Amino acid sequence: MPRYEYRCRSCGTTFELNRPMAESAAPAACPEGHDDTVKLLSTVAVGGSAAAPVPSGGGGGCCGGGCCG
Repeated sequence: MPRYEYRCRSCGTTFELNRPMAESAAPAACPEGHDDTVKLLSTVAVGGSAAAPVPSGGGGGCCGGGCCG
């Protein structure tokens, strides 16, 4: 089940809830009992190389090495 992060606009508390994706937009009360909350956007870190491999043979470009013009 996905975990969503919320922030309370009333008291500033940040909290997380596990809930189904179908309920991700549903209102969420903060642990302090306030109802004025907003869902935060989460970032996900994925390991690996940031550089794309360079294609070999043909000089690159679109259409497998030639220009589509």
